[in-house]
Amino acid sequence: MRIGRKVIAVVAAAPLLAWAQQTPTTDVQTLQKQVREQEARIQELERTVKELAAAQGNGAPGQIATTPAVEPAPGETKDSGLDNPAQLSEPATFPAKLAAAPSPGPEYVGNLGFKIYESERGQIYARLFSYARYLNQKGLDPTYIDYFGNTKTVVQREDVQLNKFFLPFSGWFLDPRFRYYLYVWSANTAQGDAAQVVGAGNLSFVLNDHFTFGAGITSLPSVRSTEGQFPYWLGVDDRLTADEFFRGSYTSGVWVKGEIVPNVNYMVMLGNNLSTLGISASQLDNKLDTWSAMLSWLPTTGEFGPLGAFGDFEGHEEVATRIGLHFTQSTETAQSQPGTNNIENSQIRLTDGSVIFTPNLFAPGTTVEEVQYDMSSLDAGIKYRGYSLEAEYYWRQLSNFVGPGTAGFARINDTGFQIQASAMLVPRLVQLYAGASEIHGHYGDGSELRVGVNYFPMQMRGLRVNAEWLNLDDSPVGYTAVPYPVGGNGDVFHANFELNF
Repeated sequence: MRIGRKVIAVVAAAPLLAWAQQTPTTDVQTLQKQVREQEARIQELERTVKELAAAQGNGAPGQIATTPAVEPAPGETKDSGLDNPAQLSEPATFPAKLAAAPSPGPEYVGNLGFKIYESERGQIYARLFSYARYLNQKGLDPTYIDYFGNTKTVVQREDVQLNKFFLPFSGWFLDPRFRYYLYVWSANTAQGDAAQVVGAGNLSFVLNDHFTFGAGITSLPSVRSTEGQFPYWLGVDDRLTADEFFRGSYTSGVWVKGEIVPNVNYMVMLGNNLSTLGISASQLDNKLDTWSAMLSWLPTTGEFGPLGAFGDFEGHEEVATRIGLHFTQSTETAQSQPGTNNIENSQIRLTDGSVIFTPNLFAPGTTVEEVQYDMSSLDAGIKYRGYSLEAEYYWRQLSNFVGPGTAGFARINDTGFQIQASAMLVPRLVQLYAGASEIHGHYGDGSELRVGVNYFPMQMRGLRVNAEWLNLDDSPVGYTAVPYPVGGNGDVFHANFELNF
């Protein structure tokens, strides 16, 4: 848009000139003063026009640039996570100044990132997720005693870390039905450890709403938080301890997912093991017998927020509900388990925190070399007008032990639950949440209580400031990427600044 100085001057000064024609000559000084004031207003108007023109780039005169709508590709479902870009975009509630003069550039879709290329042959989205964390574990006891009477040290950390760096690329090639999701992922708390930097991803083919076939690395749908909600959790990259203790992790495999009937979705995956991150192919056993299945029902609104997120940031005007069921089974060996501090660690531990493959753990001369892991979870949630209440129950069985001295070992059954509640105190700006979880088993019990607050300075997801306090009671799980350590007993505080686009 270009508006000449003369045009502005004429339009702005016309009322003044009309008034001047009726003004006696004795008011010349007053008229001159008003002319000077009008000239100042004209200059200010010119600056505004130039700013608008710069913001609009090459837009046509008189037009405001807008972002084109994202059309779902064939076969996309209502709640298919990253397969449906239209689900991930944020409501248009930007600050007024930005809305009036949007910057030119690539199309942006929340949690997919910026569309950096598109043609009839393909599409590329680029995204970035990272966060800085201050962690203070000085409120924890310095030691704990496990079920077998061993005293162990708890490292009481106080540090600042750029905790994670995540750079995914996604889109399609040649045919919108052929999809890719490839990324680089780094956990800086694991500097120098195996799998500190990961290059991974997956390829998929969307047949229709009912069948999407995939292959590569993805998260086993073993619990709700591994269905693909990341990073739309109440805390920043931080599950409750019960969730962390029972869940599976990322693995290589094949899967199929889709919509059975409206509002009912499923996923079934066959994988290599519970966690492939930090595990080479030579460490895997020759049994392709890790499988996981998920069934979710969204009975009221047919959705549960973008990616099925935790909390009601969007402020549902109708009651949104979900019920989910998960089952996972895997034969695991010590070789196929990630290191204790590896990225997205998923160790099989007893409820006192002991790794089950530890030599001589149960008695001198006994070592578990192989075990069958069976785990089920049931979750339910409700959201309405910024409030949410979400819970999950877990049951795990360890059986079929193989190794020296393990003959006759009885099955080990463990249970647990978690519950989270949240409220948007100020819509799209301030969110308060609280959570609790417990883990119960023959080898000990653990629990936690937490309270946190989220502040969204731009009134949209993408930038978040988070602070969280945890009270731990004998945590049986933990590693450097999460704020709680194994054996943690006491208070932990951490604060985070999150970037996600």
